[in-house]
Amino acid sequence: MRWHELNDGGRSIVKLRNTLISIPASGVWLDGMLAHAPDVRGLAVLPAGDTYQSPRIDGSRLSATLQEAGFATMTLNLLTRQESARDPDAGFNVSRLAARLLAAIEWVGHQPPLANLAIGLVASGTACGAVVRAATSLPERIAGLVCIGGRADLAGAAPLRALTRPTRFIVSRADPEAAIAERAFALIPKAVGDWREVPPDDPRQTASAAAEWLTSCMPVANSA
Repeated sequence: MRWHELNDGGRSIVKLRNTLISIPASGVWLDGMLAHAPDVRGLAVLPAGDTYQSPRIDGSRLSATLQEAGFATMTLNLLTRQESARDPDAGFNVSRLAARLLAAIEWVGHQPPLANLAIGLVASGTACGAVVRAATSLPERIAGLVCIGGRADLAGAAPLRALTRPTRFIVSRADPEAAIAERAFALIPKAVGDWREVPPDDPRQTASAAAEWLTSCMPVANSA
C-alpha cells in the first residue's frame, strides 16, 4: 500500500491511498490496483480484457485524469497472467470477462470504504463488451459507462439494445475499429447513448472526455 498526492500547478488536490488488490472470481484471482481517498465522487472501474497488465504500473493518463476529477479508481485485470500468456483468444470470451467483472462489482459492495459509492465503468478493447453486459445485468449498481473505441459489439445486439445507463463512446476516426464501434453504438437506445470523436493519438482529450462523462453521471459527491 502506498500514498500519492495529485496536484495542479503545485496546489495539492487530494491524497490517494494506492493498494494492490486481488479479487476472487470463479476459481481465479483477479489482480488490480485501487486508488482511494475519503469523500470521492464515485468509483471508476477500469477493466482490462485483452492482455494482462501489471497492476504495479498504474501511471496512465486516464487513471490520473479520473482521479483529478474526484474519482477513486480501480484498475482490474479480467484475465490472469497465465491466461493472457497461453491463450491468445482468452480476451474474446466476453461471457467470462463479464462474469468476472460482475464478481468484482460484488466485491466492491462488501468493502466498507467503497460499498456506497456510485460506480462508473471505463473500458477499451474487448473489455467494452464486458462492461456493456455487466451494465445490463446490474443496472441499479452502474451509474455510467465509457467505451474507448474497442469492441462493444462483442457484447451482442441484445445487451446493447437493453442498455439503460448513460453510455459514451469515445472514438477516433483513425481507429481501425471505428466502423465496428459505430455499428455497435447504433444499437444503443438514443436516450442513453453519446458519441464523442477525438483526434487520433490524443490521450489527453480521451481521458478528459471520459472524466467529463462520468462526472455528469455522478454529479453529487458521496461520502466514502
